[in-house]
Amino acid sequence: MNPIQIDLPKKRVSVITLGCSKNTVDSEALMGLLAKNNIELVENAEGSDAVIINTCGFIDVAKEESVNTILAAAAMKRDGNLGEVYVAGCLSQRYMDDLEEEIPEVDAYFGVTDFANILKTINPNLRHDLISERFIPEGAKSAYVKISEGCDNPCSFCAIPLMRGGHVSRPVEDILLEAASLAARGVKELVLVAQDSTYYGLDLYGERSLAMLLEKVAQVRGIEWVRLMYAYPAKFPRNILPVIAEQPAICKYLDMPIQHVADPVLRSMRRGTTRRALLELIGTIRKEVPGIALRTTLIIGYPNEGEQDFQELLDFVAEAEFDRLGVFSYSREENTVAFGMDDPIAPEVKQERIERVMDLQRSISARKNEALIGRRERVFVESEANGEYVCRSFRDAPEVDGEVYVTSAVPLEAGDFVEVEITGAIDYDLFAETVTP
Repeated sequence: MNPIQIDLPKKRVSVITLGCSKNTVDSEALMGLLAKNNIELVENAEGSDAVIINTCGFIDVAKEESVNTILAAAAMKRDGNLGEVYVAGCLSQRYMDDLEEEIPEVDAYFGVTDFANILKTINPNLRHDLISERFIPEGAKSAYVKISEGCDNPCSFCAIPLMRGGHVSRPVEDILLEAASLAARGVKELVLVAQDSTYYGLDLYGERSLAMLLEKVAQVRGIEWVRLMYAYPAKFPRNILPVIAEQPAICKYLDMPIQHVADPVLRSMRRGTTRRALLELIGTIRKEVPGIALRTTLIIGYPNEGEQDFQELLDFVAEAEFDRLGVFSYSREENTVAFGMDDPIAPEVKQERIERVMDLQRSISARKNEALIGRRERVFVESEANGEYVCRSFRDAPEVDGEVYVTSAVPLEAGDFVEVEITGAIDYDLFAETVTP
């Protein structure tokens, strides 16, 4: 007589990801393990057996979003609309004791990548030693790949080393295996991310090895675009520039957060560079990689940023004419070097300065976009909406940059690369039509 088998219902778990692309990779790794352990992944937390909130603790705005998300989940749990609440990620890593005291409704708090204990807590019978692929949304054609974890840079304002630890590079073999796996699953664009991508390999191979990594990733069969983010400007490895220029699969795009340019501010920030060195580096990059799209990020309202320092930053933005630019308001972070400087610049002054920078950048971007009208370019199809196709050019990283809205006489599919002619432009986005062969 055969034993009776009872199929128990799968546990339904929702994962909420907040913060940066590095958190996205962490969540996808966790979701891959959950799926491998026969957990049903659901999109909405409401009605699920459990929710895991992967938090961000980078700046005040991100912390507030994380806390509000935890509170909303706790309220759903109290109302009987959610089972268990688990919190992980940077905010949990940094403020675990405070969170446990302030929001006791949470069933458990975990660190940045404490996957084994998360699985053990959700279900003691789950196997956390499984080799698992990341969970990639169905139909995804672009994916982030984390090349290292943590950071060794001494920036005075930054709490990332407190949460993520020192820099640890991933072996190139592991990165290539992941890239090949993603390509086999239909991914065509890889976005390489790290806290500091230019430091890659120094701990493993005794030298900065980003150029070697880029060359190898560019050769992965099926990958058509490779994009590099978060390049630290001090000690920038210039040997990556010929690789970017010569490898067809590598986008002529570079994200290099400079944060500021006034020398007194840079010294206090402990950035290891100067205004003159930054301007020279930008000139070298543009000379060695003609047509490259440069993206940067600025911090406005650092404690010793006077009006003259800010004006110098504004003049630099006008001179450098970055293709893409983002701005953060300075956030005073406990246990950082800059914490002792207080936060003397009023929020309304910070906001006014941010608006002045973004007004300038908007005009730069609009002028550059208008100059593209009539040109033909190869774009990457992301989705279809309201009769148009949402696409990106090589100048546009996912989620943070502009888009190209394309009309086409023939159907297009996500992941297609198509040639278009630019027909219109606004401040940050373009309009185009497919080119008939």
